[in-house]
Amino acid sequence: MKELFWTKHARDKMRYYRLPESRVRRVIKSHERIEEGVAENTIALMQRTGSGKNEHEIWVMVADKGKQRRVVSAWRYPGKTEPGVSLPDEILREFRAAALD
Repeated sequence: MKELFWTKHARDKMRYYRLPESRVRRVIKSHERIEEGVAENTIALMQRTGSGKNEHEIWVMVADKGKQRRVVSAWRYPGKTEPGVSLPDEILREFRAAALD
């Protein structure tokens, strides 16, 4: 497995969504779906969690650079997303704003 590097944006989002590092590692290791990331040269990995009315998904965006895997962001998405459907505009704006920093 590649060495993980955590960006400040990813750490901030993990704190905001109350996602421990071990949970993010588990999503990376045993994801249910892979999508193209919204940022250039990234992929987004998803794992479903919860049940019934509290069903949601945990997403992790990563970028591979040589022997290093960079965790760009992590977030919880309420409900279910359809494969191939892009992210909501609000999340896209956050990523683009973080990329400009």
